[in-house]
Amino acid sequence: MFKYLSIVLLLGFAQPCLAQHKFTAIIKDADNKMPLPGATAKLNGTKYGSTADHNGQVTITDISNGRHVLTFTYLGYQSRQDTFSFPLSADTIIIYLEHAGEEIDEVVISSTRSTRSFRDIPTRVEFIAGEELEEKGNMKPGDIRMMLNESTGIQTQQVSATSANASIRIQGLDGRYTQILKDGLPLYAGYSGGLGLLQTPPLDLKQVEVIKGASSTLYGGGAIAGLVNLISKTPTTERDVRFLMNGTSAGGLDLSGFYGQRFGKAGLTVFASRNSNAAYDPSNTGFTAIPKFERYVVNPKLFLYFNPKTKLSLGVNYTTEGRTGGDILYVKGHGDSTHSYFEKNNSKRFSTQLSFDHTFSEGSSLTVKNAVSSFSRTIAIPGYVFDGQQLSSYTEMAYSHQRERTGWVAGLNVYTDNFREHPTDTFPKRNYDQRTLGAFIQNTWKANEWLQLETGLRSDYVIDYGLLLLPRIAAMFKLTPAFTSRISGGLGYKTPTIFTEETERINYQSVLPVSTKFNRPERSYGANFDLNYKTGFFDDKLSFSVNQLFFYTHINHPLLLHSLSDNLYRLENATGFMDTKGWETNVRLGYGDFKLYIGYTYTDARLNEHGITRENPLTPRHRLNNVLMYEKEERWKLGLEAYYYSKQQLTDGTTGKSYWICGFMAERLWEKFSLFVNFENCLDTRQTRFDSIYTGTVTHPVFRDIYAPLDGFVVNGGLKLKL
Repeated sequence: MFKYLSIVLLLGFAQPCLAQHKFTAIIKDADNKMPLPGATAKLNGTKYGSTADHNGQVTITDISNGRHVLTFTYLGYQSRQDTFSFPLSADTIIIYLEHAGEEIDEVVISSTRSTRSFRDIPTRVEFIAGEELEEKGNMKPGDIRMMLNESTGIQTQQVSATSANASIRIQGLDGRYTQILKDGLPLYAGYSGGLGLLQTPPLDLKQVEVIKGASSTLYGGGAIAGLVNLISKTPTTERDVRFLMNGTSAGGLDLSGFYGQRFGKAGLTVFASRNSNAAYDPSNTGFTAIPKFERYVVNPKLFLYFNPKTKLSLGVNYTTEGRTGGDILYVKGHGDSTHSYFEKNNSKRFSTQLSFDHTFSEGSSLTVKNAVSSFSRTIAIPGYVFDGQQLSSYTEMAYSHQRERTGWVAGLNVYTDNFREHPTDTFPKRNYDQRTLGAFIQNTWKANEWLQLETGLRSDYVIDYGLLLLPRIAAMFKLTPAFTSRISGGLGYKTPTIFTEETERINYQSVLPVSTKFNRPERSYGANFDLNYKTGFFDDKLSFSVNQLFFYTHINHPLLLHSLSDNLYRLENATGFMDTKGWETNVRLGYGDFKLYIGYTYTDARLNEHGITRENPLTPRHRLNNVLMYEKEERWKLGLEAYYYSKQQLTDGTTGKSYWICGFMAERLWEKFSLFVNFENCLDTRQTRFDSIYTGTVTHPVFRDIYAPLDGFVVNGGLKLKL
């Protein structure tokens, strides 16, 4: 009896040993079928798991008989659970993971005019959208300067010391080389460029897209350094009503409202805002760091959906602003013969936007766009007035044909830019009339799973300047699912006008007109190369991504301001070139509710004229961005930021000081509203604390370059409603 019992017990103990099984699987990307090295598989309810090798293969041993649930995960992909019955009938299982439904994958990039997903676009595009857009909007709800200035490689350069006019610099190049678009339409160029950033509140923006480097194939001249495309919100079936109220310790007040909704075959969005500021001077210089201004913006837009294949949108924008800076006593109404300096800017903008889209079949569509803009502005300083009106228009017809592996975009466009001066003296008028006829074609080709190519060619015929050809090429390499690379290069050009940062700084006083006799288009070529890597640590609890970008741009015969006899100035093409080169490093870390962004920009921008090389003024060689965010979903948003700017060469031959800017932001969210507060420039960094901003007297000041903040430590806070 004991003998038989022993045999039964031995068989019972042996059964678990004989019933241990092995699970082998290869984990792949569901879209491109490439293996996912580093993906994980875990046997639920046990300590058993495995990490995929370079072939995406995972192996788990010692699995008992029966039904078991396994979970498969990979950073940036949706986790997947499957139930298997052991023993298995197959030796190796193929597991496909879908890309996670993160915001970065849901964003549709408009600037490249491609229907491909964000991760499959050969052109490198940076964008600000969703919560990040709202967070940056809290810091300066009245305009978009802060939003752009916090990105690596981008600097918003203040041009006027007293009126705070500003332009965008990308990778060390002057503002005129960056093209600003609103929904793909060029509305902020020439005379209106100096105030474009200041007159764009962000509440009605869906996202902001930035392409660095030559981007002229689709949008024409002016995008030598890159382009910024401001994308407006569109109506949805769910009503979207938002209000924002913001006040600042510097005397600012911002009131904005947005409404959007679709009703069957019609939709409507309406944006309106009032932004104002009292004259503000935190220093003892006696001049305004923030001018006194009052601005109103109204932008209604109608959307018509005739059928699922055809839609039309019509928009109107009206902006009016009065802006006065200068001697703080004069601006406040206490001026006298000594305190008499002022700078007044009164401007009005009226523009219309039309967009018509028709889809012929799946992947084939026709788009017709038109924009007309009238911008008038009067600049007045003691003893001098510059008054003019710019009338510009843009019309485009483009056909798009998109398939799974290839896509085409081709189109024609007409661009006009007319400026008329209303002189108050006998100085020669700075009038001009530029007309450009353009044709473009772009192809995107998915050569294979690891290579995608984008090639394009634009041909522009500019009246008075002739034919200009602009080829461009970009490539994307998917080396592994976690490691990708992009490279691009192209040509660009910029037609000459009197509106540059140098002439804006002196209010165009004594600047002679441009002419074909003395001026010709600036021509450029440039290239970008970047590397991207992302992974996870500690079972993907810590996310890590890094982007390393290298850039180079060369401009032949750049347009420079030269001093002539009799206190006159003329813009002339330099005998030489300008080039800018460097790199940007962006690192992102995420752990739970915390996110850390670290960005570094190295820029070496130089001007070679008559064989003599010098640094391009107002370009910090080193810049460091640090942002730490804490976000408790639907409850709290907290942010710390610190920015470093190295020394800058100034136009008067001196060198500016290096400095840090630090800030703190907090927002408490509820279902229908939120309260926010922002402590900007907590260190009270001001150029007036460590350097001068003018020479001469307070009655006749000569202002120096503005390379650091003037307003110092400012607190703003407010209320956001979402009804």
